[in-house]
Amino acid sequence: MNIVERFLKYVSFDTQSSETSDTTPSTDKQWALARYLEQELTDLGLQDVYLDDNAYIYATLPANTDRSDVPTIGFIAHMDTSPDCSGKDVRPTIIRSYDGSDIQLAGGLITSPQKFPELLNHIGEDLIVTDGTTLLGADDKAGIAEIVSACEWLIQHPEVRHGKIRIAFNPDEEIGLGAHKFDVERFGCQFAYTMDGSEVGEIEYENFNAASARITINGCSVHPGYAKNKMVNAGRIAAELVALMPEAETPEHTEGYEGFFHLTGIEGNCERATVSYIIRDHDRDRFAQRKAFITQVVATLTAKYGADVVQLQLADQYYNMREKVEPMPYIIDIARQAIAEAGMQPRVRAIRGGTDGAQLSFRGLPCPNIFAGGLNFHGPHEFCPVQSLERAMQTIINICRISEQTL
Repeated sequence: MNIVERFLKYVSFDTQSSETSDTTPSTDKQWALARYLEQELTDLGLQDVYLDDNAYIYATLPANTDRSDVPTIGFIAHMDTSPDCSGKDVRPTIIRSYDGSDIQLAGGLITSPQKFPELLNHIGEDLIVTDGTTLLGADDKAGIAEIVSACEWLIQHPEVRHGKIRIAFNPDEEIGLGAHKFDVERFGCQFAYTMDGSEVGEIEYENFNAASARITINGCSVHPGYAKNKMVNAGRIAAELVALMPEAETPEHTEGYEGFFHLTGIEGNCERATVSYIIRDHDRDRFAQRKAFITQVVATLTAKYGADVVQLQLADQYYNMREKVEPMPYIIDIARQAIAEAGMQPRVRAIRGGTDGAQLSFRGLPCPNIFAGGLNFHGPHEFCPVQSLERAMQTIINICRISEQTL
């Protein structure tokens, strides 16, 4: 099975995760792909294939080098797709030798280079696109296909020497829980790479520090004709809270290393309302200041309306992996060399988001992120160039070879 066939097979599985679930995996349907991968890895001849009770899959490509001191390295990708858009009945098509024009999808939907200029970087390539009714699932089934295909290639080419390679596929990355039950000790690697980036050539080892804030407002509903000095309108207080947040420090007004407050949800009525934010910043000190700011906003409303009316739940989610990766610069040097030898210009950039690797880095597994090739994730305009899949696969092969030669 070639890499394109493998990728198209994987996206046929609906693996959408759910933020409202309290199980792991968050949706039962993720098990179908997990079991398929368990069997596929076994059939390919990988060793120590293990599917645990939470749908995490681990496997080993044994070393074929005479050296005994080569460190064990790992590659990781996630099986779930975003809750933001349906992943059911994905019907991809391949546009051969893309010419730079608009792409017509179902229902009159158009993926245009005017709105998505990244398309123009892939003129002449073969683009895998959706039919316009679902996402594609390259985030992160492209990463899985690249890792499995690289392992298959290495098995077929024993002349390419490498150390012990560990691979793992996990559920629930899209809801921030992919690394929570990852067995770092079982994985047994000195370092690893998540194959979960986008454009070719990218290496990412800086990400946001992240927190979530949920504000619950308990109102008091009274007939509006007799409400004076009695009613406490939770919905109106929620709107007041949002108005106190800095208007320019939102995702739609920021880029690069600029952090933000992102309103992810607001709902309610007079009796009760909830407001949800995510808080992001690359700098740890500014991250702390942002958390202090929203805490002070809530304190202002609490002083005005009462502690029993406005309540804050604030929780850290993950931190910037840079502080864990930088002490081991050779991890990035190997990735740079591997990308260059695959014919691309290596580009180190900061993630305006997070990956499983961020959490794993703080659990003792330094884990930068490498491109997987998909673009416009989480919606029907998602696409993935065939050539990007192939280049990511070659990058993995190169990392395995270079690690054996240099470490």
